[in-house]
Amino acid sequence: MRSIGIMTLSKTSETTYHTEMAKRASALNLLCYRFIPSSINPMTEKADGERYNPANDRWESCQFDIPPILYDRCFYSDSVYSKHNASIVNWLKKREDLTFIGYGLPNKLTLYEQLHHTVLNPYLPVTTAFISPDAFIKHLQDTVPVVLKPANGSQGRGIYKVTKLKDHILIETDKQNQLMTKTFPAPKAALWLEQLTENNSYFYQPYLALVNQHQEPFDLRFLLQKDKSGKWHQAGNGIRTGRKNGLISNMSAGGLVSKTDDWLKTIPAKQSAFIIEELQYILETIPVLLEKHFPPLFELGIDIGIDTNGAIWILDINSKPGRKVMLTLYPESSDDLYKAPLVYANYLAEKNPQSKEDHHEKTISN
Repeated sequence: MRSIGIMTLSKTSETTYHTEMAKRASALNLLCYRFIPSSINPMTEKADGERYNPANDRWESCQFDIPPILYDRCFYSDSVYSKHNASIVNWLKKREDLTFIGYGLPNKLTLYEQLHHTVLNPYLPVTTAFISPDAFIKHLQDTVPVVLKPANGSQGRGIYKVTKLKDHILIETDKQNQLMTKTFPAPKAALWLEQLTENNSYFYQPYLALVNQHQEPFDLRFLLQKDKSGKWHQAGNGIRTGRKNGLISNMSAGGLVSKTDDWLKTIPAKQSAFIIEELQYILETIPVLLEKHFPPLFELGIDIGIDTNGAIWILDINSKPGRKVMLTLYPESSDDLYKAPLVYANYLAEKNPQSKEDHHEKTISN
């Protein structure tokens, strides 16, 4: 029986997802483990983690060799803890005896800098690295808002709309399911920005009016995955709609979901046809381009925005997407969604039979 290891930064991260995967593993000749990368002993190269026991439907603590197939579900930030674990994962990625079912993508700013030089550039909002509060404030134009985003952000956290109002700066953000606003004189805004970005990398983009006719923010989420033959396919899609006059549409911030096809029926047929054609081109192009510039991937969560002028924008490309939108809209697809990483893991194992189960002595270098 093959072994697959799920890596996370927390023992409680995505427990339901991991358990639903593990329940289906034995039928696919797989045994599931999960562990935190920093739990690996650099001398023995054994990990302290958990193994799923299908007999009693429980995760059981144990120590084990690093599984030859790895599924990285670590959500990295700029923290010391996160960087330490990321360095260990990078070491694991270099080992020839280990196979990752997806090698992930760099942070959002690095990703933009790469895609900026491709055919997808017209769909990308102009993105600028946040260098310093003074440079950022100097860039602002009166009453022209910009959006400030964390380079390693997820689930819509840490996103701010920033507007210059003569000598003051208006800051808006969604927190606790409501829009929070604060106005600072420019010098105090600079101090606030300094604190915000002290330990986190940020970038900024023009504010786009990505709202529906009810002034609710909305976007389209697409989940792409590789199948049992290693081919990309669309595993699902849906529309996320946020609170009226809010900034984000993420479900984690209280957003609601609906089916894309239902929405397309509510807009003029000509516009609907144009959007469908553009989406098909974008979704076919993104994985091909990414795998030209980065190591192999398994899945992608792609967020698409459509502004009030009908322009289409690529808002985010995530190599560790959630499944909440798909599970909410298409519960009948849950079995396929939970099995997908396992099926692809078997494809990789059969494709690379030379992958070794034994582990040579090495040391972890940070």
